[in-house]
Amino acid sequence: MKISTIIKSHCLPLVALNGTIIGCTGIIAALSPRTWTASTQFILPDTTTNFDTSLGALGQLRDRGIAFTNELSPLQVQTSIITSDDSIRPVWLSDPEKENFKNLASYKQLFKVKPIDQSTTIRVEVKGSLPEIAKQRTQKLIDTYKHRLNELRLGTSNTRQQFSQTQLQEAEINLQNARNELTQFQQLTGLVSNEEQTKNLVKSIQDLKERKAEITSQSAAAQIRANQLSQQLNLTPQQAMDSLRLGQNKEFQEIRAKLSEINRDIAVNKGIFTEEHPTLISLQEKQHQLLLAFNRQLTKVVPNLQKVDISFGGQNFSDTTSRLMAKLVEVDNESKALQEQASKIDVQLQIMKAQLKKISSQQAQLLDLQRKYEVSEGVYKGIVAQLEQAKITAFNSYPDIQILDQPTVNPKPTSPKLSLMVLGAMLTSIFASLALISYLESRNPLLKSKDLQDIELPILARILTFKPATMGLRLESATEMSFQRLASTLSLMQLENRRLMISSSMSGEGKTAITIGLSAALVALGFRVLVVDGDFHTAKLSQHFGYVLPSKSNALPTVVSINHGLDLLPASPIENGKIGEFVARGSFDNHLDVIQKRRNYDYILVDSSPLGSTSEAALMASILANVLLVVRLGVSDKYMVQESLELLSRHNAQIIGLVMNGVEHKNEGYGYKRENVQVGV
Repeated sequence: MKISTIIKSHCLPLVALNGTIIGCTGIIAALSPRTWTASTQFILPDTTTNFDTSLGALGQLRDRGIAFTNELSPLQVQTSIITSDDSIRPVWLSDPEKENFKNLASYKQLFKVKPIDQSTTIRVEVKGSLPEIAKQRTQKLIDTYKHRLNELRLGTSNTRQQFSQTQLQEAEINLQNARNELTQFQQLTGLVSNEEQTKNLVKSIQDLKERKAEITSQSAAAQIRANQLSQQLNLTPQQAMDSLRLGQNKEFQEIRAKLSEINRDIAVNKGIFTEEHPTLISLQEKQHQLLLAFNRQLTKVVPNLQKVDISFGGQNFSDTTSRLMAKLVEVDNESKALQEQASKIDVQLQIMKAQLKKISSQQAQLLDLQRKYEVSEGVYKGIVAQLEQAKITAFNSYPDIQILDQPTVNPKPTSPKLSLMVLGAMLTSIFASLALISYLESRNPLLKSKDLQDIELPILARILTFKPATMGLRLESATEMSFQRLASTLSLMQLENRRLMISSSMSGEGKTAITIGLSAALVALGFRVLVVDGDFHTAKLSQHFGYVLPSKSNALPTVVSINHGLDLLPASPIENGKIGEFVARGSFDNHLDVIQKRRNYDYILVDSSPLGSTSEAALMASILANVLLVVRLGVSDKYMVQESLELLSRHNAQIIGLVMNGVEHKNEGYGYKRENVQVGV
């Protein structure tokens, strides 16, 4: 079914509906108040800071300000402050049109604040009934917003400082107590830096151990040399000393004492100085002088000179013996001095080990006190830093928004927007029209293709839209093809008495046109056909062929020859009140029987009145038995078609099928061309 057909069938309601919509739109546009919009833009500066302070053992306190993240947007925070009640209420209270708004919520509808994506800009739009009022409201909003920012900063800073001052006092007391405990412990124990002291003490112990090992080695070497000399002289060191000692020789004793003293000094200084040191060289020179004096005295007092090997270490006997004995005494004294020095080092090692053990036992306590002091110091520094930070971060939390664009007003009113109203009216018209058509279609539905699927009757033909000639059987070639198919189908059916009633459920469905086209197609196939005008009310078939009987004639009509093979039985001139009686009493059937026996027609086609308009059509169907029902998509009423089918069924009529009339033209696959056919007049 064409959309144009549907619209045409409901044109009056659609015109009324769209006229109403257009009128209402015009009234709304005329009565809607005019509003102007003032706009301004704020920009959020960089809120990043470099606040950084050390908290000792607690680490570092850093503040980089408020950054843009997916979870936090400073622009959203500022937008909330701008649109808050505390920011807009002062604007409302000073507004010249305050009385037009019953509450703050309705007044806030005039303000639109939106962050601009991918930027640090906030756009503010304010409406007003006049450009001056819109601009005044915008400027007042800027002033109250800045004042509100200062209030929030001051409140945040004061709250943080009040909290931090109390904490600062407690942290200061704890820091002083920790410092006193650490100082007292260090004074009592002598520990300043346990790690450094322990390291130094361990190093000193290691150095002493190495020194002791070196001295012990030197002492052992001196003892070996003394033993060798003792074997050479065949004297023990003590015997050598006794041999050299002059009991009453004071000079010898003095020389010996000096030599012994100088030997000891040399042994001691060798552990302190190098061989090239002036002190050690001086001592060795003195030793040499004393040895010379010693040798001179030794020559006098050494007994058993015959036991000494005269070849041992010297040029002559006296020098060699004297030198060996002096060397024996020297080495023996050196060995004793080294042993004495090793004993002193042992004492120092014992003292240092005791100190190391003491440090180890006190180390844990010192570490605890130091950590306690560091923690107290870090807490104190952190609170001090927070106090300073509170003065800075108040601006980070609530940065000073800068005005990017001063308030400006569009000279043209922003509402009502005629373009949107026109678009809305158009959309409303479209959807309302569709809704109205849907409603009207549901109230009076026309026959559709899907409705024919529910009717269990074959569709014998689909006739293209056409209009028969004013008189005669002139058909278009495309339409002629459809009727030839219908005639061929009908010729294959076994129709009782070769009679067929062509009817429809309502007028306007084209039953008369179908009768004319089918009769022409049957004649073209070589059949003799009688067309009967059974619509006694309108007699359209008789009018088409130009054979309408006078209304006052009481005689039954006679057959009229239309063309070779085609005759017409015009409609009988019967009064409306007697038409049903004429059909019901058998007069119409008897008249057909007489004509059929006399003329011997192959087919008798009866164009009846619509089944839904007259009562005689159903009676005529029970007499003729065979019925061909004409339907037209978009014109026929599906409920009337259903009622007609039920009516024919109740009268035991045989419905051979349906003819779908008024089908749209479609391209045929075969290029069949032929001039218009003229089948006589």
